[in-house]
This record gives sequence, structure tokens and C-alpha cells, in this order.
Amino acid sequence: MSDHRHPLHISGRFSSGLPLLSGLLLGISFPSYPFIRLEFLAWIAFVPLLISLQQDEPSGKSYRKVWLAMFVFSAITLWWVSLATFLGGMLTLAAQSFFLTVPFLGFIAVRRWKGFRFALFSFPFFWTAWEWAYMQQDLSLGWLTLGNSQANLTGMIQYADITGVWGITFWLLWFNVLVLLLWNSRNELSLHFRLLPVLLLMVAAPVLYAKLVVDEPVSGGEKKASVRVSLVQPNIDPFRKWQQYTSYDIMELYYSQTNRLVRHEHPDLVIWPETAIPFYILDSSYSGYLHSLRLSLKQWNVALLSGFSDIVYYHPDSLQAKSSTVRLDSTSNRFFETFNASMLLRPDFTTPTVYHKIRLVPFAERVPYVEYFPWLDRFTFSLAGISSWGKGTSCEIMEFNSTGNGMVKTANIICYESIFPGLVSVFVKNGAQFLTLVTNDGWYGTSYGPYQHVAIAKIRCIENRRAMARCANTGISVFIDRFGAIYKEIPWWEVKTLTADVPLESRLTFYTRYPDMLPQAASVVSFLLVIFAVFRRKPYENGSK
Repeated sequence: MSDHRHPLHISGRFSSGLPLLSGLLLGISFPSYPFIRLEFLAWIAFVPLLISLQQDEPSGKSYRKVWLAMFVFSAITLWWVSLATFLGGMLTLAAQSFFLTVPFLGFIAVRRWKGFRFALFSFPFFWTAWEWAYMQQDLSLGWLTLGNSQANLTGMIQYADITGVWGITFWLLWFNVLVLLLWNSRNELSLHFRLLPVLLLMVAAPVLYAKLVVDEPVSGGEKKASVRVSLVQPNIDPFRKWQQYTSYDIMELYYSQTNRLVRHEHPDLVIWPETAIPFYILDSSYSGYLHSLRLSLKQWNVALLSGFSDIVYYHPDSLQAKSSTVRLDSTSNRFFETFNASMLLRPDFTTPTVYHKIRLVPFAERVPYVEYFPWLDRFTFSLAGISSWGKGTSCEIMEFNSTGNGMVKTANIICYESIFPGLVSVFVKNGAQFLTLVTNDGWYGTSYGPYQHVAIAKIRCIENRRAMARCANTGISVFIDRFGAIYKEIPWWEVKTLTADVPLESRLTFYTRYPDMLPQAASVVSFLLVIFAVFRRKPYENGSK
């Protein structure tokens, strides 16, 4: 016998349709184009799939339903990856479909041991714990963290400053579970009336918290300190950039745009996008370019934060020289490693602060675990010659002088790193008063991929209560406040600059201090639930489990 009260008996064709419906609802609930706002569908998206899993059936059949739902979800949300690399895009869909099914493996096992109701109540813990654990390893493409579906619903996710994106995920999952219980109790009015107020409270509570937080007056009524920042969006085709433009062409393009904005806007900081300087400008062979850039900064009297390609040389006997991404320069007989990097240059000719990207796009920028299995490097999907970057190890804080606030501390996030909440929290904990992000979303054409990327950045701002200046090579360059609202923007495919005052903040949120508390707690609870299910298995009854 089944342990839920009103199981829905489902025909084979309808049984396949329910997982498809869940995959569709999950996919379209994620951010896409700005005029499409379907994020509320994530609040019920799992219900059809869970209904189909109420039946007593072989575990393999249940898993196929789950995989079908997760494949549809992944395909709708991530199809645009194939615009940069078709094979890489297809492999991304296959990998994500599998990784998204992992929490359901626990669900299916526990359902077998303790019944559907026990598995249902365990599911939010399993999913949240797995999302977090998955993000901790290099193979992760954590783009489809469920909480990201609500990124544009900033009026309801302000509680992320306490729980992070993990709390949004956990909240959504419990809402789905309660909706399923409501569906199953449709003939039991007493239970129906007990569940409805809980569901209404789950919608109202985030709205109330958001109103309290956003309307909170500034301490003492004083105006918040801010720094003036300018973004340069050059709109260069990334597929042609590395072949069509010379080093001189690239620098002249940025000089001309920056010259104009400095004269009119007088910023404290200018930001150029990811790999804006696509050559090793800090290497001695490019010393002329570096000297010219320093002279320009001195003339402008402004600090510059720019993405660039960095190269580091190692002694043959050093440990670094043993890395799988280190190569030998046969001309100079030196070992070297290249990095997707950013640097902050000040106009006073001090040594630049350099940050090497820590979280690299799997297979496009670096093959996961290549340090342990060097032969894996052959599986890199190179994008216009970009591949096999070295992996950074330190969350560098960058400092520059501002007109009204003296030395200001910031941190730079490079592109894909913005989807990793724990990494961003480290930068803030280390002292960043506002965040910067450099990216190049031009690989993805006019798809909604860049819009998804911007939306995810909003959650990082809310989690840490830090404003962000986001500079893209081509769309979408924006300024985001600490509540996740965009207050200035350059659309994609425009050659343009943008200047705004960015508020500074020094307080740390609860989430920033304890970024992993909720998912780690969910992991402990998941472990205990599995142990309990194993040792208190439900006996076989009439051939069912």
C-alpha cells in the first residue's frame, strides 16, 4: 500500500507528460528576456513530476521520468551555450541533466525504504544539500541553482542576505511540497484549510521582509558614501577579436573611449571588460604598451580596472612548474602559465594589483581535475584560442584613491565566477566595499544567456548588501544597487560608456559571515534522514514498498 492519502492513478501517456510539464515549467521560470517574467512558475514546477512519482513503480522507471524533466529544464535554460561551442553546448546539457537528477536518487531510494510521504519531506533537504555540494567542485556549472530562478523577483528575495541563494531554493522546494499536499488533500477540507494559510504566509513573509529592509532609513539620516565609476563597453566581436585586431588597435579603441568619458564624467575608477587587453601587457616584451597606459592614467588622474591576459614564468624546479597548464617556451627555455586575469592600475605608477580567475568555465577555460590527470587537457573546447588557463588561488582586494572617501576597497569578479555565492562572500569578507564584475557575453549572440547572467549578479548584491559595477564587452553593462535593482544600464551591441555613483558599504550581512550555514545544515539533516530510512525500513506490504 502507498502511504499518501489520495494517490493519483496515472496512465502511461499522462505519466510521461507530467515530467515534461515540470521540465517546461522549471525552464521558463528562469530569467530570460526582460519582457518575460514567469518566475512564479518555479513555485509549482516540481508538482507534476512529484505527482508522477507517487506511484509504486520500479526505481528505474522513476529515474527515467526525473531525467526527462531535468533534460527539458536544462535544454530550455542553457541552449544558448551551444552558440559559443556546439559540441560543448550539447555536452553541457547532457552533464547538467545528469547532475540535476542526483537529489532524486536519494528521493527514490528513501521512497523505497520509507514510503513516498517520508521521501517527499526529505526532498527539500536533499536538493539544497546537493546544490551546495555540487558547487564546491571544479566540474560544477552551477548556473541552474534553483534559487536563481527568482533573481529578477527582487521584491521577494531580500531574505537572501540571511540565507543566501540556498534559502531561496529551500523555500521554493517546501512551497512545491505543500502545494502537492494541498492537491492530495483536495477532498479533505480540514487539511485543505490548514495548508492554505501556510502557503499564503510563505508568499507574504518574503514580501514583508523585503519592505522592511528596503525602507530601512540610513543610520543617522546621513547620505551614504559613494565612489564615481565609469564603464567602457567597446562592443567587439569576441570571435574576431583575437585575429582581426592588433595590440595597437585594441589599445587605441579603449584610449579613445576613455579619453572622452574622463573629460566629461571625472570618475574615480574606469573599468574595461574581461580580457579587454588580450595580450601579456605586464610581460617585459610589452613594456612599451604598459608605459603608454601608465602615462595615460597619470594624465587622466584616474584608476583603471581591466581584464587582461596574464603570463607568469616559473623556475624549472618550482612546484608551480609541475602544473598541467604550465608550458615550456622553447625560445627562452622558460616555463610559463597563462591566466584569465584582471588588474587595478593607479595613476601613481605603483605596482598593479593582479587577480587571477579562480573559478574557470569547465572545458572551455580549463578541464576539471587536469592537475591530477594531465591527459584530460586534450578535451578542452577552445573559444577563439582561449583555453587551458591557469587557476588562481587568492581573492585579491583592490584599492584606489577616491575624491571624497580616500582609499576605497573593491573586488573584481570575472564573468562566470558571479554564479558562485561562496566565492563572492569571501571577497566581501576580505573588505570589498563594492563589487565589480568584468565579463564578455558576446559569445552568446542575441540569446537570453547574457540576461540570465545579469540576473544572477543581482542575488550576489542582495546576499552581501554590496552594489556592483558590471562591465561587459558587449551587453549588458549595468550598475546594480545593494537591493538587486539595476539603476543604470548600457544595452547590448552598443559602443558606449556609462558613469554612476556607486554606494560604499562596510557592514557584513549574516549570510556573508556564515555563507554555508543553511546548506551544511541541510546536508547533515539529509544524512540523518537517509540513516533513519535505512535502519527503519518500511516492510513490504502486498508487494508494494
